Amino acid sequence: MDTIKPKRTLVEETYDRLVDAICNGELSPGVRLNQDEIAAKLNVSRQPVNSAISILKISGLVEDTGRRSVVVKLFDPGLFRAIYEYRRVIEPFAVRLAGPVLSDRQRAQADKIIAAGQKAIQRGDLRLLVCADMQFHEMIYGWCGNQVIETSMKTNWHHIRRSMAEVLREPDAVQSVWDQHSEIIDALFQKENEKAAQIMEQHIDHAYASVTQAMDMHLDQDLGVR
Repeated sequence: MDTIKPKRTLVEETYDRLVDAICNGELSPGVRLNQDEIAAKLNVSRQPVNSAISILKISGLVEDTGRRSVVVKLFDPGLFRAIYEYRRVIEPFAVRLAGPVLSDRQRAQADKIIAAGQKAIQRGDLRLLVCADMQFHEMIYGWCGNQVIETSMKTNWHHIRRSMAEVLREPDAVQSVWDQHSEIIDALFQKENEKAAQIMEQHIDHAYASVTQAMDMHLDQDLGVR
C-alpha cells in the first residue's frame, strides 16, 4: 500500500507560490505585495495570503515599509556574503564525506539530475534551472550522511535559491555551472575526492562572484543609475 501524504494547507500552498515568485524574480526586490491582487491571482481569500506573508517576514524574504505595506526585501550583501563564506567551507567538506560511500545507485541519481539540468538549459526555463540546481546540491548534502549539514543548509535555502536564480539568469553562465556539476560528479566517481572538493570550492566562488555582480546591478537600479 502507498503511504498517505498529508494534504497541504492553503497557507502552505500560498507561501510556496510566493517563495517561488520571489526566488525566480517574478516578484523583484522592492516590489510591494498587494494582498488583494495576490489573493485574486491565486484564487484564495486574503487570510492565507496574510498568513503566508507573515511567514515570509520571518524567513527574511519580505519586510514592512512602515507605511502599512510589505515589499520584497532588497538583496542584503552582508547576508549573501555570510552564506557563501559558509558554503565555501561546508560544501567541499560535504563532497569529501560523500566520496568514500558512493555506489552505482548514486551515479544513476546524479546522471538523472545532470540530464534534468541540460534539459532546462535547452528550454531556457529559469524555474526548471533553479529546481535542478537545488536538486544537485541537496543530493550532495544527502550523500555526505551528515544531518547537521543538511539541516544547516536548509535554514537559509530560500536565500540560496534566490541567489541561484540571479546566477542562472545569465545565459552565458548557465552552461559553465552545469559543466562544473558534471566535473564534480566525474571526479567523485573516479575516486578523486580532493579534486572534486576543489572543483566545488571553485564552483561556489564563481557563484558568489555572479551573485555579487547581480546585487550591484540591482543597487544601481535602486539608485536610478542607468
